[in-house]
Amino acid sequence: MAWGKSSVPKPPPPPRSALSQILPLIILFVVAGGFAFVGYQLYLTFQKISETTNDKMQKKNVVFTKDGLKVGVKEMRNESYVDKTQNVLVRAWNLTTFPAYKSRLGWNQPAENKVESRKP
Repeated sequence: MAWGKSSVPKPPPPPRSALSQILPLIILFVVAGGFAFVGYQLYLTFQKISETTNDKMQKKNVVFTKDGLKVGVKEMRNESYVDKTQNVLVRAWNLTTFPAYKSRLGWNQPAENKVESRKP
């Protein structure tokens, strides 16, 4: 019977060894451990970047909180504030002119030796 079923039964396959049964589980743990290691390293890197960014922003008086972003104002001493204000007022006073103002002390008076241009 060349074309039909053979009359001799096939022997059953040998049983699998314990190592061949555990090998896929070991490979799974190794691959999962590799992904866990890479994920942990990414987590550490992002945390370090976050800390350095937070430190740099705090130096510029910007703080990230759970409520949102808080921007601080640099503290200005009272003496510095008064000096800057006075400086602005003095500049404004010096740059102003009062055309109808005639000073009794001679301020803002036109020069008497003013030369007029010739008319042709």
